[in-house]
Amino acid sequence: MANDVDTVVFEVKDRIAWVRFNRPDKRNAMSPTLNRAMMDVLDELEFRDDVGVLVLTGEGSAWTAGMDLKEYFRETEALGLKGTRKAQRESYGWWRRLRWYQKPTIAMVNGWCFGGGYGPLFACDLAFCADEAKFGLSEINWGILPGGGATKVAVELLPFRKAMYHAMLGEPIDGKTAADWGLVNESLPLADLEARVTSVAKVLLEKNPVALKATKDAVRRVGIMTYDEAEDYLVRAQEAANSYDNDGRKEGIRQFIDEKSYKPGLGAYDKSRRG
Repeated sequence: MANDVDTVVFEVKDRIAWVRFNRPDKRNAMSPTLNRAMMDVLDELEFRDDVGVLVLTGEGSAWTAGMDLKEYFRETEALGLKGTRKAQRESYGWWRRLRWYQKPTIAMVNGWCFGGGYGPLFACDLAFCADEAKFGLSEINWGILPGGGATKVAVELLPFRKAMYHAMLGEPIDGKTAADWGLVNESLPLADLEARVTSVAKVLLEKNPVALKATKDAVRRVGIMTYDEAEDYLVRAQEAANSYDNDGRKEGIRQFIDEKSYKPGLGAYDKSRRG
């Protein structure tokens, strides 16, 4: 069933939650209303048993054109610092929530992805885009720096010179360039995008969900650690994951060593079974 929140819609099919920005007439620009709706949708889906993967995409020809300049900036700034801070909490809040989401997340960038859109783009664990998509940090063109984390996203995902060029010139790039630069995992024709994302989601659905959550958190955490700090963190993270699902780990080892029914380098163990 589709959600009846106007600015965000979703449907769950075969354990994949398809969440869509739904302001196609505004190129899915993020307004305060949309940001509040997105937090509600994330709350609703995070622990549902019938949801194993979340895909974030957009209705119409855009993923998201970034922040709604009229509603997010002009109208909230008219309310003073209180209004500005409230709008920031609502947008940054759901991006932060998405970064540490319980389920694996995939950005399916079907069209424009500009400015503030880099927040949820980075928040998703994986990202696939259409060759026809356009990516850009256009803030410099209207007189501000790429805020809201966008500059940090560029530095995290791009080599230094490309990040500097991208942020300073404000020129859009297409999906193929975004994939070459590292903003997304892959770029492919729009007609093939949903099928590719669906196939990746189905692979994720076969994995142990406790291990997936621990893995995605670890990848985000260890980047700023020294090797020794990361080594210690990963030991503790493995122990914590085992405390939630030690039987699942042992079953994977049993199927590999005793049954020889799968090879870890080539696929996942059958998590529906317990020996």
